Amino acid sequence: MIGPRNIASDINNNNNKMDEENLKEDSPKKPKLDGGKFPLSRWELIAAITVFFVFSTGLLSVYATMPSADYGNIKLPRSISDIRLLKDHLALYASDYPAQFILGYCSTYIFMQTFMIPGTIFMSLLAGALFGVIKGLILVVLNATAGASSCYFLSKMIGRPMVSWLWPEKLKMFHAEIGKRRDKLLNYMLFLRITPTLPNTFINLASPIVDIPFHVFFLATLVGLIPASYITVRAGLALGDLKSVRDLYDFKTVVVLLLIGSISIIPTFLKKKRTYE
Repeated sequence: MIGPRNIASDINNNNNKMDEENLKEDSPKKPKLDGGKFPLSRWELIAAITVFFVFSTGLLSVYATMPSADYGNIKLPRSISDIRLLKDHLALYASDYPAQFILGYCSTYIFMQTFMIPGTIFMSLLAGALFGVIKGLILVVLNATAGASSCYFLSKMIGRPMVSWLWPEKLKMFHAEIGKRRDKLLNYMLFLRITPTLPNTFINLASPIVDIPFHVFFLATLVGLIPASYITVRAGLALGDLKSVRDLYDFKTVVVLLLIGSISIIPTFLKKKRTYE
């Protein structure tokens, strides 16, 4: 027998369920990250493939206009031994066709940096071996900045789901740190670029997602990459002393980079101190 008390109880239960559903609808929805599901939609994937095709076509066009060479001895460096062999083969080519070689080198470097292809550190070593410290440093910093900027805009267009899928916790942490330092954002970005605190690939991809303005990103990249690039380019002059890439960043080198990077965030600490006083 259904009495008034049972009917009232059913009504209350239904009301409670409706309230819970309304709360779920009103609350901000967090994206579900499925480790087994590819994060890009069909149109985002098409956009990524299109951008890659355009860049690839441009790179192939540059190669097609370069003077002929013994391509059997030229390849993308993947180890210190590759650079030693390439140095001998490319030195003569670079002296005979300097403009074409620089164009090919820059196009390759920017392409690799834009699409996060590993190996730019070997390209930096090669620049030091072929052009010396000053010319090599200028070449590497400008190319690295151009490639990082291209990666920034590529991520701004389609990078959010990919970065959220690959590094959800790191992205959340980075967003929180950026939020705390909006007033001294350039100093913090310089610190990140100079020190090995976060990988450069992650910084390039995550910066537009956490709303870092491009002018701040560009300036921090241009200036912040100089110390580490100098170390790499200078090492290119002494390839015989290098056994692996790990020799570039020993404990002493990392400490020096941290000290240089710490200088960039001193204004932030001084401002905090004045605020508390």
